[in-house]
Amino acid sequence: MRKVLAFVLVLIGLASFLFVDYIMGIFLFTLGIVLAATLGSEINLESKTFREIKSVFGLHFGKWKPCPEFEYLSFFKTKETTEVKSMGAIMGSFKTDIIHLNLFYNKNKHITFYETDDKKDAFEVAEHFKLVFDIDILNATESESVWL
Repeated sequence: MRKVLAFVLVLIGLASFLFVDYIMGIFLFTLGIVLAATLGSEINLESKTFREIKSVFGLHFGKWKPCPEFEYLSFFKTKETTEVKSMGAIMGSFKTDIIHLNLFYNKNKHITFYETDDKKDAFEVAEHFKLVFDIDILNATESESVWL
């Protein structure tokens, strides 16, 4: 829904810029772009490079850097909360389990490179990264963490 609203704001902003008021057009266009922007990480396994990306309507921006020497991969379960708002008031919230996969380096620094709600999918992706980077996997989805 957020992407749809962002797209509509961009279109209204462009139309407003061209035909009504350029200041209001710039404001609406910018608001649409900000709503459409998402942050994330991308890893190229062939060249072993990564980048922190900002994505807007499918266009990715970010500079590729060589991957650091990863020490291990950890996947853990957390709750993601989605709030439903109407006229500024919170109408309700929904919590879902989500699994994050992180690559750790320099003792405590990490890159979150994958999110999923399927534990089997997380394990398959983790195994692939284990082979590519020759690192261990820490399964922290249960109360007791286990090295795989």
